[in-house]
Amino acid sequence: MARLLLRLVINAIALWLTTLIVPGVKVTAFPPGDTLAVVLTYLLVALIFGVVNGIIGNFIRIVAFPIYILTLGLIALVVNALLLLLVSWISGLLGFGLHVDGFLWAGVIGALVLALLSWLIGIVLRPFVKRRR
Repeated sequence: MARLLLRLVINAIALWLTTLIVPGVKVTAFPPGDTLAVVLTYLLVALIFGVVNGIIGNFIRIVAFPIYILTLGLIALVVNALLLLLVSWISGLLGFGLHVDGFLWAGVIGALVLALLSWLIGIVLRPFVKRRR
């Protein structure tokens, strides 16, 4: 349970930093301006991203494994951008959340920055969670 919560916080922080770095990626809270609503929105969008990436992303990676090999993994940029756009669409249906301006710049670069930041923050925060054996 602690690892799940840590992963959620890592993704929320990485998403927040991505919105600061990539101009076409932004998160809209409901109600706007309330600090607690902003934090909860980032956590909710991170949860949606985790579910989409865990279910749909893994399915795509399994089905498209030969394409991953043929393109030496570069198709992962396209898949991650499409998953980010899907999260944007799902959160848009809820009336708040992630907004990605386009596929090429905001989608691909946003997904790349999000993945790198999530990886780096995970390396930093991982020692704080005790592993059970």
